[in-house]
Amino acid sequence: MLDSVAAAAAPPVPDRSAAAGLARRLAARTATVAVVGLGHVGLPLALAAAKAGFRTVGLDSDPARLARLSAGDSPLRHVPAEALERALRDGSFRPGGEDDLSRADAVLICVPTPLGPDRRPDLSCVEAAAAQAARRLRPGQLVVLESTTWPGTTRERLLPLLESTGLRCGRDVFLAYSPEREDPGNAEFGTADIPKLVAGADAASLRVALMLYGAVVRRAVPVADLETAEAAKLAENVFRAVNIALANELKLAFGAMGIDPWAVTEAAATKPFGYMPFWPGPGPGGHCIPVDPHYLAWRARERGVETRLLDLACAINDEMPRHVLRRLGEALAARGRRGLAGRRVLVLGVGYKRNLADARESPGLRLMEMLEAAGAEAAYFDPLVPELPRLPEHPALAGRRGVPALSAGALRGFDAALIAADHDGVDYAALVSAVPLVVDTRNVCARLGLSGPNVVTA
Repeated sequence: MLDSVAAAAAPPVPDRSAAAGLARRLAARTATVAVVGLGHVGLPLALAAAKAGFRTVGLDSDPARLARLSAGDSPLRHVPAEALERALRDGSFRPGGEDDLSRADAVLICVPTPLGPDRRPDLSCVEAAAAQAARRLRPGQLVVLESTTWPGTTRERLLPLLESTGLRCGRDVFLAYSPEREDPGNAEFGTADIPKLVAGADAASLRVALMLYGAVVRRAVPVADLETAEAAKLAENVFRAVNIALANELKLAFGAMGIDPWAVTEAAATKPFGYMPFWPGPGPGGHCIPVDPHYLAWRARERGVETRLLDLACAINDEMPRHVLRRLGEALAARGRRGLAGRRVLVLGVGYKRNLADARESPGLRLMEMLEAAGAEAAYFDPLVPELPRLPEHPALAGRRGVPALSAGALRGFDAALIAADHDGVDYAALVSAVPLVVDTRNVCARLGLSGPNVVTA
């Protein structure tokens, strides 16, 4: 339900305006919503809009993904096939194509915003999706960008593109920014449960966007302007990046003192105020933490401001895979086996975090590449990722298949294993008993009570 604060955020629109017509369709749930990009953000959002009563159509640049969705096969582990099949059955959701954009009342853009080779923001997917929407733009439509980006993107990049059609924002069409807040695999907070920031390019755009999201999520939160909403999303992820870097730096410092950094964090987390636990690891992954800080840093540099703390945090997090390899090398040397060249190493977990199949910016994949660059033979095991996807940051690994199981036969001959992601349901005891050296970057062995001279943390 839309909060009273949100409902009062903008003045009433004239009865015969394009905004009023859109508002009536949104209020009656007769509006059609098109979601462009059916990945970890777009697909849950599309199904949430369908569940709220809107006719919803999904667009994606990957024909194979659209075919899977049409068959009721969810490509995402955290999106149950049952929810997809139900929406397909009752007609509230269907995969579609560009022609559907002209019939949509709201077009929600949920496409990737990666980094280019020089770590500059790459908005090519956003611009392509916005151009697609502009080609089919008609009066009475709302366009919303959900992708994380630098402050100013919506106003400076999308607004001119939409108005190049001759339609005027706030009068004929409406533009908003509402950053995604998905946490794949989090059973406590689904799409509809997470408060949604909403900003409009003008008062009319804000009002209709609040009506849409107020129907889809429990709480739609109005934000003063587009740039503030864009900056708020970056602030959320930069907060995590900096604190993960702090946890990783403390891991190095406490480790050098012979102190268990995970035990320190658990002890500190008992304080009910002034502390929030962040856990060390082999380096952050996914589409947020390794990427979004660079969007903010790039924009800040354009304005003549250096983000020194942020830059240092990124450098610390980037260093973590190298620390893991150094720890592996030291542990091998302590066992009389110097150097990584010629060693067979199993990387366990290429999803970037626990119980997730998403391998984007995965520290596990970085470790595989670095092992092979050092002359080692790298293999991987991940029950959620039987075959490595094609990722722009890891082109040489595409199509490689993982070890099928942690059986004694499959583990025979490995010199070491690196635990990069601590998925549930994995037989860690079999790993510890069969491999002469296990380097645990997630402390999962200690949590399970598995110890021995062959288990070290990193």
